[in-house]
Amino acid sequence: MELRRLKNRLKTATRGHKLLKDKSDEMIRRFMSFIKQNKRLREEVEGELADALRSFVLARAVTSSQQMEQALCMPAKKVVIEVGTKNVMGVDVPSLTVSPETDGAALPYALFSAPPELDDAIIKLTALMRRLLELAEVEKTCNMLADEIEKNRRRVNALEYVIIPQLNETIKYILMKMDENERGALTRLMKVKSMIESREAEAGR
Repeated sequence: MELRRLKNRLKTATRGHKLLKDKSDEMIRRFMSFIKQNKRLREEVEGELADALRSFVLARAVTSSQQMEQALCMPAKKVVIEVGTKNVMGVDVPSLTVSPETDGAALPYALFSAPPELDDAIIKLTALMRRLLELAEVEKTCNMLADEIEKNRRRVNALEYVIIPQLNETIKYILMKMDENERGALTRLMKVKSMIESREAEAGR
């Protein structure tokens, strides 16, 4: 009964190891795809952000600090961000969506109260918001997938190097003991048979 139970456990562990290995390979493939997407997005966002910051520097050069503070102290636009989750290889990763409904003007100040460089910077940053959210979503997905890949790798290693070898050793030990018991029983039967034959031979005399 114990041998049958261990063989069933070994069969389950071997099948689980194969499934986890396949899952790990697919997760790594998806992870590499997200890493490439993350690298591309980060380079694009950093370039656009640097461009917007250059416009801010130019606006600051031709505008006093007081004018800048007055122009930017009150936001004129409301943005709704919908936060949800999506499933990637069994991992619930974040999903960020900017609602298309926005209130207010594109610029938080009157056009005559600020230089055109500031207008340019605000417009560029507003357009960059969706890209920043997309980058944040992809980076968080990469981090969560990396954690899950590490956990899955530990499970695969535990099955491959600990549980399956231990089960094989235990099954081998039980089979050896059963063979020894069978040989011992066979030897005893042969001895008993030999003793019976000897007694019968003596009785026949």
